[in-house]
Amino acid sequence: MRFSKMFIPTKREIPTDVEIESHKLMIRSGMIKKSASGIYNQLPLGLKVEKKIESIIKEEVEDADFREMLCSALIPSELWQESGRWARRGAEMFRLEDRTGKEFCLGPTHEEVFTDIVRQEVSSYKQLPVKLYQIQSKYRDEKKPRFGAIRTKSFTMFDAYSFDKDEESLNKSYEEMIAAFKRIFDRCGVKYSLVEAESGIEGAPSSIEFMVKSEIGEDELAICSDCTYAANRESAECMPREFEAEELGTLEEVHTPDARTIKDLEEFFSAEGNRFAKTIIYYADGKTVTVVVRGDREVNENKVKRAIGEVEEFGLATDEMVKDVTGSEVGFAGPIGINSDILLIDEEIANGKNLITGANKTGYHFKNANFGRDFEGTVGDFRTVREGDKCPKCGAPLKIRRGIEIGHIFKAGQKFSENMNAMYRSEEETDEYIQLGCYEIGTERLTATIIEQNFDADGIVWPLSVAPFEVEIIPVNLKNEDVVNTAERIYKELKLMGVDVLIDDRDARPGTKFKDSDLIGIPVRITVGRDLKEGLVEMKFRNSEERELISAVDAAEIVREKISELR
Repeated sequence: MRFSKMFIPTKREIPTDVEIESHKLMIRSGMIKKSASGIYNQLPLGLKVEKKIESIIKEEVEDADFREMLCSALIPSELWQESGRWARRGAEMFRLEDRTGKEFCLGPTHEEVFTDIVRQEVSSYKQLPVKLYQIQSKYRDEKKPRFGAIRTKSFTMFDAYSFDKDEESLNKSYEEMIAAFKRIFDRCGVKYSLVEAESGIEGAPSSIEFMVKSEIGEDELAICSDCTYAANRESAECMPREFEAEELGTLEEVHTPDARTIKDLEEFFSAEGNRFAKTIIYYADGKTVTVVVRGDREVNENKVKRAIGEVEEFGLATDEMVKDVTGSEVGFAGPIGINSDILLIDEEIANGKNLITGANKTGYHFKNANFGRDFEGTVGDFRTVREGDKCPKCGAPLKIRRGIEIGHIFKAGQKFSENMNAMYRSEEETDEYIQLGCYEIGTERLTATIIEQNFDADGIVWPLSVAPFEVEIIPVNLKNEDVVNTAERIYKELKLMGVDVLIDDRDARPGTKFKDSDLIGIPVRITVGRDLKEGLVEMKFRNSEERELISAVDAAEIVREKISELR
C-alpha cells in the first residue's frame, strides 16, 4: 500500500477534551475521527487494525466450532419483552418506533435474537450443540462516554452464543471459549487477568471477565496479594472481619438530635465506624428492601439484587419511603422494629456484638443492639470488599486495583430459553430447555487497550500481529532515482512474499516521514537513503533504538525472515 493513497490524516496537535494516551494516539495517528460525544468513525488505518483483530478472533473461535452469521442491529421490542429485559434495560437502550408505531431498539447485545433463531430451527437433541457468532455494531446510550474508544455509544463487538442440551455440555463449551479467549488475547499481545464477575444477567450461574490492569479503568478489581484469586469488586466475596468477644449489653435508647451520619455518630459516641450498624433502604418493584452493614462498610447492590431475585426497578428509597418504613426522619433508620418488606443483615452485623444503630425514632439511636436478641433478618454477604480484606481462597490480604474489561463470558443457562420457550426433545423423549452460553469482546476497546499497553513518547508501538502494516519503507529523497527504484523494488518483493507493507511515497521531508512512522507504530522500518552508495539500507524495529545496515539487494528476504521470526 502507498502512503499517498491511504488517507492517513496524522496530527501534531490534539483536542483539549482528550484524556488518555490511547485516545490521543488514535486521533493523532489518523485511526479515528470524532462524530459526536461517544461516537467515532474508523478511518482506513484504524479499520485495518480492527480487521486484523477480527481475523484473529475468527480463526480461534472457528477452531472451537463457532460459525459466523450477522443479525440486524434493529431489534423488535417483542423479543426483549419476551425475555423480560425491555423494561429492565433502562435508559441506556436506544428505543425507536417505525412509521406505524411499532417499537424497536438498536441492539446493545443479541441474546434474544440468537435465541429466537435457534428456537425456530432446533427441535431435537441431535441438532445440539449450536455455536454461532457475529461481529457487529452495538449501541448503548452511555450517560458519560469517555476515554475515546474505551466507553462509547456506538461500538463494534464480537458476540458469540453456544446452545447446549445440558449443563455438562454448556460447561464444555464454556471452558473451550475460555481457552479460545486466552489464545486471542495472547496473539494480540495483551497482558490480562481472568476475574470472577457479575454477568449482568440475573440468575446467570457463572461469569468471567478478561481484565487489563489500568489506572484509567472504570472497573475495580479485588486481587489477592499471594494466590491467583481475582474478582470484579462488584461480585468479589468479602470475608467477614471479626469482633472481639464480649458479653451482651443492655439495649439502651440514646438521644442523638444532631447525629444523622456515621461521621456524626462517631464523634457523638467516640466510637469507630465498625461499632455501628448502618441501615440503607432501597425500593424494588414496589417493595422496600432494608440492608444493614457495618458503619465502615459500603453496601454491594449487586449482592443485594442477587439475594432478592429478579426485579425490574431497583434503587435507593426516597425520603418519603424511608419515613414510611421507619416512622422517623432520614438519618435514624435501624433494624429494630423497622416496617420493611425485606430485611437483609450482613454477616458482620450478625456476628457483631453491642452495636449502635438507628432507633427508627427521630433524634434517637440504640446502644448495645444485637442480632438474634433485638432484631432478625436474612443473613448474608451484602458488603463491598475493600483493600486489606482477606482473600476467600487463601486468607492473604486483597489489593484493590482498577482495570479495563476487554472480554466477558458467562453462562446464562436456561434464563432465556425459559422466558422465550426455547426447547428441544431429549433422548428420553422429554421436552427440555436449551442451555445458553454468552461470549463477548469489544474489538475497538481491545484496540485502545493494546495501545494503552504499547506506546512511548513518539507514538504507538504495535505488536506485529495487529499492526496496520508489518513493514514500512521510507525513501528519503524522491529526487534520487536510485533511492526511488530501490525502495520500489523492495516494496514489490515484500508484497510478493506476502508481507503487509507500506511505502511512504509522499513528497515530504524525511523528518515528517520518520515522525509519522513512529507515531503510527509500524513494527519494522526500512530506510533507503545515503547508505545506498555502499549498497546498504537501514533496518530499524519500532520497539528498539538499534539500527542495522543490511544489503539492499537482499533486504526483502532479510526482512521476510525477521517477520517470520516475530509472527
